[in-house]
Amino acid sequence: MGTVLKLTAVAETATGLALLIIPGLVGRLLFGDDFVGVALQVARIAGIALAGLGVACWPGPPRLGMMIYGAGVAVYLAYIGLTGGSPGVLLWPAVVLHVVLTALLMRTSSDAKKAFD
Repeated sequence: MGTVLKLTAVAETATGLALLIIPGLVGRLLFGDDFVGVALQVARIAGIALAGLGVACWPGPPRLGMMIYGAGVAVYLAYIGLTGGSPGVLLWPAVVLHVVLTALLMRTSSDAKKAFD
């Protein structure tokens, strides 16, 4: 794996984690203003996606990055729905879709390991 790809994977993962943990600070540093309202939720989902992308670009199976993304988004969207956010009509179907897709990725990962055993 090339040095540039490793550096990029680390940078994207770090940015993703920052968007997930301290999105307001990232908003201020990038755009001069905090993320508020729905932008805060979208920033956190983008953070999950960037963390998954960084993991997918690291040595190892890219499937792991997609599993991190799918599971992370499912948990975060469910959290939004359960803590009294104002869910749209697609919130719970999106949670279910991400859970199903993540489970399928985990299953195919398990099937791939069995083929090599």
